[in-house]
Amino acid sequence: MATRRDFLKALIAGGVGISSISFLGFGEASKFHFTQLIYRGEWDPRPRAFKRLMATLESRTSVETSFERKTLKIESPNLFYYPFLYLSGKESFEPFNDEEKRRLRRFIKLGGTLLVDDVSGEENSAFDSQIRKEFLNILPESPFSQIFPDHVMFKSFYLLSLVSGRKIVKPYLEGITFTDEDRTPVIYSRNDLGGAWSEDEFGKWQFECIPGGETQREFAFRLGLNIIMYALTGNYKKDQIHTPFIKRRQRNL
Repeated sequence: MATRRDFLKALIAGGVGISSISFLGFGEASKFHFTQLIYRGEWDPRPRAFKRLMATLESRTSVETSFERKTLKIESPNLFYYPFLYLSGKESFEPFNDEEKRRLRRFIKLGGTLLVDDVSGEENSAFDSQIRKEFLNILPESPFSQIFPDHVMFKSFYLLSLVSGRKIVKPYLEGITFTDEDRTPVIYSRNDLGGAWSEDEFGKWQFECIPGGETQREFAFRLGLNIIMYALTGNYKKDQIHTPFIKRRQRNL
């Protein structure tokens, strides 16, 4: 089972010193953090997206959860402390420089998971065009492709057969998959997951979910939890011991 511990072991093997992982243990530092990348552009269009998602993660799962969002520049020495990164945007942005591309590639190759969220709600957004150009340079050997419903991510916590978000621009997720590792380290949503998760300071939803309303929002939260659980557990639910139980639940949906 690929876990956060496996991620850290891979970092050690990749040359990150023992002192870099001194946070392992008890307390706030050992909890799951919603960690968001800062880049040169409008990097934070959904600043409140993490709050309700982390509350939902804590209430529905056994994951020890932090309510402190981490925001990091790609060049931060702390980049490799966290197994999950969130990259959000709706506009074009300044291209990553060579060092940023190298570090993102290393993060992904060493076992980290990156969720990219296009929050524009547009079919042909400037952010979409830019992010595809960037990943052609970061991972030229591994293009984006559709993630199909039989992917283990869709059963990592909830059994899901559809995707969601604030607005359904695309009825599927895309990702970058390393077939030799049977792993999808980059997951890309065009449907503004962050907008579906966002509430204002009074606890009211900031954005309407179109066209499915609150049912659509609930499935956006379920998808968010599945992505986090996939980042933490990898292909655990693909283990054969789980197959009969999963098939039985699917028949009853």
